[in-house]
Amino acid sequence: MKRNRLLIALTGASGVEYGVVLSKYLREMGYPFDVIYTNGAEKVYYYEMGKKLSKVFKSWDNVYTNDDMSAPFASGTYPLLGMVIVPCSMKTLGLIANGIDLNLVARAASVQLKEGRKLVLVVRESPYSLPMIENMKKVALAGATILPASPGFYHKPKNIQDLINHVVGKILDQFQIDHDLFKRWGF
Repeated sequence: MKRNRLLIALTGASGVEYGVVLSKYLREMGYPFDVIYTNGAEKVYYYEMGKKLSKVFKSWDNVYTNDDMSAPFASGTYPLLGMVIVPCSMKTLGLIANGIDLNLVARAASVQLKEGRKLVLVVRESPYSLPMIENMKKVALAGATILPASPGFYHKPKNIQDLINHVVGKILDQFQIDHDLFKRWGF
């Protein structure tokens, strides 16, 4: 069974636009994926972008809300390449780190860990408190990758979109998905 489908979750931390750009990019490429978004993501996106997240995904058929525990990827039998949570709120990090499958995002993340699949958490908070660091340590020891939303500047960004694209490109790199979103170091 080929596992090339990606699961993208957007939670209520600043930077929901990273997840939107990732979703739109994969859609344009024709790459298979599913999306989950939380109520928090909806609120933050409206605050930051002045748009409703539900309208962005309105006509998409691969989008789930965080309370839909019957979604296919709530089970390990659903074939996925892995999952990225972008942005990953500290609440979501805490749920995953402590094995609390309170909602679909946490359940899907737990499934990725138990199945030994790639799980990338794009944390969006700073500075980090000790409990946050401890939770990051727990999920890293369980097999997840912590990828802070920290864009680089070596590719000489000219605008905010270039900075967003750098983080999105780093996410795609984690899943070995080819892209041309930024100029790589040394090239």
